[in-house]
Amino acid sequence: MPQSSLIKAEIRYFMAFFLCLGFLSAQAQENPSPAHFGHWIINTELSDNTDKKVERVLRDMGEKVSRCWLRCEEDRFRGGPAEQELYDRISYDKTLTMEYGDGQYLFTYDDNYQRPVYTDGRSRSVSLTGLDTVKDFSFAHWEGTALLVEARPRDGGFANETYRITDAGNRLRVEMYIHPEGFSEAIELVRVYDRVADKPTD
Repeated sequence: MPQSSLIKAEIRYFMAFFLCLGFLSAQAQENPSPAHFGHWIINTELSDNTDKKVERVLRDMGEKVSRCWLRCEEDRFRGGPAEQELYDRISYDKTLTMEYGDGQYLFTYDDNYQRPVYTDGRSRSVSLTGLDTVKDFSFAHWEGTALLVEARPRDGGFANETYRITDAGNRLRVEMYIHPEGFSEAIELVRVYDRVADKPTD
């Protein structure tokens, strides 16, 4: 075979190879791991204490934080401006339901707070006249069996979350890197959830 024909054949081979990889990647995105989906409840013994993690970051930032000599109020750092509510939901809420459909995940937290997480490659675009209507935006992709979620809350900060199934599908481990706007340091914590078995239907 002439050298030029050999080169062309090799080029066609590699193009077909990479197209195949792209197809498999798309298939992986369209067929997520069903093990992640369902109802989950926080395991406080295996999870980091969010208040302690926030307090440590605030002190590292030079903020004055009142000490609790006897017993600290639970969720003492929860609350604040509405544009930071998503941080509270992912780091304090005790229940999580994960569902999938129509190019997005739906994460539901306490009080039926719903958070769409997009997987179809869309991005958030905002016009100057629509700044007052900006909403929280989250998107995700798979790396192996881990679901990686990136959140862009309304305050201009961000959060990175990694969701992994452990203990033969009975637990969900979430590693979080939360960086609200106005914080000079990020809050890093791990939350572990126990699977809640679906109630049998008659």
